[in-house]
Order: sequence, then C-alpha cells, then structure tokens
Amino acid sequence: MATADLDPDLSARLFQSAVHAQSLAHAPYSRFPVGAALLGEHGQVFTGCNVENASFGLTICAERAALFAAVAQGVRRFRAVFIAAPTKGPVAPCGACRQVLAEFAPELVVYSRGQSGEVARWRLDELLPHAMGAADLELGGESAAASDES
Repeated sequence: MATADLDPDLSARLFQSAVHAQSLAHAPYSRFPVGAALLGEHGQVFTGCNVENASFGLTICAERAALFAAVAQGVRRFRAVFIAAPTKGPVAPCGACRQVLAEFAPELVVYSRGQSGEVARWRLDELLPHAMGAADLELGGESAAASDES
C-alpha cells in the first residue's frame, strides 16, 4: 500500500524515530550505524537498527530489524520506511532489505536522509523492479509449499 506524500509533521517524527534507532545500532566493525522507522498501514511505527556480529553473515540491517519486529506483532501491511544513515546524502536499502520488504509491501515508499539533510524518496518497486515473489515459487502449477506436503 503506497502513499503519495505523508504529512510533514509525521515525516519529521518518523525521521526522528529512525535517527534515535540509529543511535542504538551495534556497528563496531563497519562503523556504519543505520536506523529505520517502518510505518504500518494503521499508523503503527516499528523501529530497527543494524546489529553486527563478528560472523559478518549473521549481521542484520536496520530495515529488516524493523520489519521483523512488526511481523512479530502481527503487522503485515506497510506504508513507508524512513532510513537514517551516516552518509553525507541519502542511501537506499541494500538488496537483501529490498527483497525482504518487497515480500510485504512491493509499493512501499522509501525515504532516506543523510547527514546533509537532503531527503530522497523512492518506491520500492522502482528500487527492485523484478523482485522474487510467491508466484516465482510455483512448480508446474502448484506452489513449492504444497509440493513439500506430499
């Protein structure tokens, strides 16, 4: 569920939430703390920060941390995600985050702001135009999940 533009006060509060989440990041290896604030369909806000691990593959990005927190509370539909990063300008979500977000909200609006204050706005389906989805898992007319049951 994409939205055109959000109320400026709401946008400011969501960026503030993303910046606060960024301050909580555990990024001792990359020194690249990121915060995200995910806006649910009914106005709920879920925040996340990146949490790095010495086994780099076990690291989780801020956007996925926020999404997983929302899913754990039963929320499955989203309007927008706000990202705060330590870069000079805005930064888009990584490919893994794009794919995971697309599972729930392919038309999600992504807002990003760097240290300069410049804001970028994209639709997720513009950032990931050919996302893999449930339909891609169909095997000869039946889903992969259904074939696992047989």
